[in-house]
Amino acid sequence: MQIGVPKEIKTNENRIALVPAGAEALVGSGHSVSIERGAGEGSGFSDDLYVRAGATILPDADAVWASADMILKVKEPIAVEWPRMRKGQVIFTYFHFAADEKLTRAHLSSGAICIAYETVELPSGELPLLTPMSEVAGRMAVQEGAKYLEKLHGGRGVLLGGVPGVPPGKVVILGGGVVGTNAAKMAAGLGAKVTILDISLERLRYLSDVMPANVTLVYSNRFTILEQIATADLVVGGVLVTGAKAPRLIRREDLKGMLPGSVIVDVAIDQGGCVETIKATTHENPVYVVDGVIHYGVANMPGGVPRTSTLALTNATLPYAILLANKGWKQSLRDNAALRKGLNIVDGALTYPGVAEAFGLPCEAPEKFLG
Repeated sequence: MQIGVPKEIKTNENRIALVPAGAEALVGSGHSVSIERGAGEGSGFSDDLYVRAGATILPDADAVWASADMILKVKEPIAVEWPRMRKGQVIFTYFHFAADEKLTRAHLSSGAICIAYETVELPSGELPLLTPMSEVAGRMAVQEGAKYLEKLHGGRGVLLGGVPGVPPGKVVILGGGVVGTNAAKMAAGLGAKVTILDISLERLRYLSDVMPANVTLVYSNRFTILEQIATADLVVGGVLVTGAKAPRLIRREDLKGMLPGSVIVDVAIDQGGCVETIKATTHENPVYVVDGVIHYGVANMPGGVPRTSTLALTNATLPYAILLANKGWKQSLRDNAALRKGLNIVDGALTYPGVAEAFGLPCEAPEKFLG
């Protein structure tokens, strides 16, 4: 199979979908790998490293897309890339279709086979290709939130860990999944007073066993959310409904009850966000203020630490990429139920219920297209 890896062109996105070791593994399995010139530089991987791994360097994105049977990416193809997609081409990346109808319809029109990292799901319910980036984003949420709490950036001027004689800041985390757990680890490690809200009692019981004493677990409902965010210095949105739009847990009117200069970091922005007033921002312009509350909505947070993120992501995605290359997409999906759940679009049809429901479109069973 001919595998293509174009350079990521979303604003300040420096990750790459394949490290040199991955290219070497694919070439060793009998496949051809083409990398766009300079695609790995943002993550610290030179073209020479890919050449030594057996890959071919192509001069531009057009050449990579035109030659590839399967495209490996990190982020969804953006508008300038849509004309490069073609019928029957496999695209394996993060898509987050449910948050963007225009993106979804463009991929439906392309006829491409779209396999989404974020909906590959193990029988346990674990999302193995979303987990590493959720870990990074959860940890970054506290790092970024702490920065924007500084008065220099318009925040309350609160040090999350406090100092002897001065109480620590309060961090409220919506969702006790991978994002929430990693955010709590970071915030608790800094010495903040941390509260995690979740609707799963089973999850809350588990977290109570593994979290330190400065983390409080609260069952999430409308009342407890309002109660907790009213005294929060930093709120981290970490809720997830697999493949579907995130629920809106904080409304516009709720901001009036929050502390002036407090910060919201909505990690759920990829799926539309769990805060009504959130909108996607970039690493260049990451924040804006609504009703005195600082909003951070960077949609590719792990792109800010591309070396760590690229290594973490490709550790998880490479085995699936090799499977797709070795067996072809149909046989791979027949053989692997987790990967089959990653199929979102094929031959102009939607095959993932959460995306279809988001836009009121019909949904077909993946098995219909596997032959």
